[in-house]
Amino acid sequence: MLIKTELIKRIKDFFNLNVYETKVWLALLGRGVASAGEIAEMSGVPRSRTYDVLESLEKQGFAIMKLGKPVKYIAVKPNIIIEKLKSNTLRNTNEKLKILSELKNTKEYSELEQLYTVGIEPVRHEDVSGAIKGKSTIYNHIKEVLESAKKQVIICTSAEEIKSKSRFFSIIFERLKKANIKITVALSGEEKDIKKINSKFKIKAKPINIDAKFYIVDNDQVLFIISKGNSPDEELAVWLNTPFFTSALAFLFEEAVK
Repeated sequence: MLIKTELIKRIKDFFNLNVYETKVWLALLGRGVASAGEIAEMSGVPRSRTYDVLESLEKQGFAIMKLGKPVKYIAVKPNIIIEKLKSNTLRNTNEKLKILSELKNTKEYSELEQLYTVGIEPVRHEDVSGAIKGKSTIYNHIKEVLESAKKQVIICTSAEEIKSKSRFFSIIFERLKKANIKITVALSGEEKDIKKINSKFKIKAKPINIDAKFYIVDNDQVLFIISKGNSPDEELAVWLNTPFFTSALAFLFEEAVK
């Protein structure tokens, strides 16, 4: 049985198998039930390695050893494998989330905070700036920056961005309102879309004619989205923690949207 190289590569990546495991599993799927010798012949995997590979696939749940002599193996249906992998991924993710959520209560986390706050040499305020890459990372930082607000937040983005990240901004607006933070929002895009956003989030966003995205907090921090990139991983932002520049930018923005 000839197995296409491209199929082997895709299945290998999808199911996190090595090349030999992929070839043996595909051969077994094509036969249903087979001995190690038959699988070696069909898959092109050396017979001396086929036994180890079958044992590995059995442990991972891709194959079942058939009772009786001679020893043969039964292929597990792909949909069963997928459901098992989904369950394993969900369980592992929940376990990881639990560990991360409990991390702040540990002694180790306190030591990390102390290292960052005090450090070997105190970090100057103007030095806490940097480039942030990847849409997911950028939005995590936006969330952190906005939630650190004490008095005022300025949000300049597009109506399309608010709509596509509706849940994210809904949570942010709600938290800022509860904390009595002044919120100023300016949006580019269709006027009808801006009106819908104002109604949905109960804000008073003002329309603007510039395609810009930035977030200003307390005239102290600003985060610019400076590049969309060809993919979410390539999107780029710059975060500046400098009151001298940020307060000037906030003043110019307030004047522009009056």
